[in-house]
Amino acid sequence: MNKNIDYTALGKRIKNKRIEKGFTQEQLGELCELSAAHIGHIERGTRILSVDVLFRISQALDTSIDWLVFDSVENKHMFNEINSVLKNTDKTKVTTFLNTVRVLADNIDKL
Repeated sequence: MNKNIDYTALGKRIKNKRIEKGFTQEQLGELCELSAAHIGHIERGTRILSVDVLFRISQALDTSIDWLVFDSVENKHMFNEINSVLKNTDKTKVTTFLNTVRVLADNIDKL
């Protein structure tokens, strides 16, 4: 399994969550015992986070590490797997599957 973390995407998720919580970079830095400059580098994806720093940020933002990292991992493998599962499936069943995924995606915040 060849998955890589997209640190730019991870940084954007951290930044968006920080803004949602109403924190400045300085405030988040204080909560995590990091400088505002370090937070800025993390948000731009120019610094690779240690597990300790990722944990401190997730705690300060009151979110889980997997939520921060999940969309930051390349999901090509997952799409290839879905494609191989659906490859020889009846078109009606594939359409039903895709419609179900669309409904779930549209309502993900309600789950």
